[in-house]
Amino acid sequence: MNQMGRRIVRELHDEPHLEGRRLTVQWIKTQVEDRGLDPRTVADRHDIDIADVYRGLTYYHDHPEEMRAVEREREAAIEEYEHRTTDPENVRG
Repeated sequence: MNQMGRRIVRELHDEPHLEGRRLTVQWIKTQVEDRGLDPRTVADRHDIDIADVYRGLTYYHDHPEEMRAVEREREAAIEEYEHRTTDPENVRG
């Protein structure tokens, strides 16, 4: 575990994530606030300091416009490439 904490950066993704990790701010928010996981559980499962979990949550709530833009970009990418996915016949409605 990194006791010094990690910064929030945009090095590996086109969205904010923990420096040196592939854990995005959006993903951290989803795990804690949407799925109801305890921040300590998220930290332990991904070998990060609990402060990094809270840092991600703080960033999410301190930058609402940016996070909404990230979500819009993600939804647009899903729509753009959805036709390329293959599913068993008659599964998609």
